[in-house]
Amino acid sequence: MATQKQRKKRAKEKRHQYDLVEIDSEGNETVLSTSDMKTDAAPKSTAKATKTGGRSLGRGGRGGPQAPSWPRVLKRGALFAPVFLATVMLLGGGRLSFVGAVVQTVFLLAVFVPFSYFMDRFMWRSHQKRMARDGR
Repeated sequence: MATQKQRKKRAKEKRHQYDLVEIDSEGNETVLSTSDMKTDAAPKSTAKATKTGGRSLGRGGRGGPQAPSWPRVLKRGALFAPVFLATVMLLGGGRLSFVGAVVQTVFLLAVFVPFSYFMDRFMWRSHQKRMARDGR
């Protein structure tokens, strides 16, 4: 049985108006009438045009996870470094000097950056497996 969210999504898809269009060799779309559809068998270049202009955005409108890369992970570490430093200083409660907080932040980053890369790699590989299984 479909969930309420799935039922709402299906009902929304049925509310939108779809037109059958034929795409010529130049990429121009022409709307097919019902008489054209009855005389011809459905041509191979027939596609459904939606309100998004014929584009098909996948699940959630995103392409999926990106391949893991060290430069992206290092940028992420640079973004999180001030957050880590502030957290260490707040949790230190005045017993920790600034230099000590920086040293602990460096240790946190030394754990965070490789962990982040391996998580990106894990997500990328699981996405690739899912795509291969679905036949895309």
